[in-house]
Amino acid sequence: MDGWTPQTLDRIARADDLHVAPFRQDGRTPGTPTWIWSVVVDGRLFVRPYNGPRSRWYQAAMAQRAGQVRVAGATHDVRFAPADPTLSVAVDDAYRAKYANSRYLPPMLAAEPRATTLEIRPRPTVTG
Repeated sequence: MDGWTPQTLDRIARADDLHVAPFRQDGRTPGTPTWIWSVVVDGRLFVRPYNGPRSRWYQAAMAQRAGQVRVAGATHDVRFAPADPTLSVAVDDAYRAKYANSRYLPPMLAAEPRATTLEIRPRPTVTG
């Protein structure tokens, strides 16, 4: 699968319980799940580290480029990739819409979190 199914993405978009667990250095063992905010823009899933590049989960995601997310009662094997910077404004708008009432919103729109936005895609399942 190259992208999320519409049904799965809808469940993720409505949820507020996304936990990200990039793989540890062995490339197979998920790290400690970390609760983070997520938004959906144009059928794609995005996350930002509150502490920008200093976030440990972000550093692991960038090093391993794979891991798992738990959200809406399901665990998904995923890939992490830097977000397309041309989508920054749309991602900002999605954060504003979803988390408008949170006092933590302004820091998520600051330069470092914006610059470290990641896209999360489902990782293909190997069969055979």
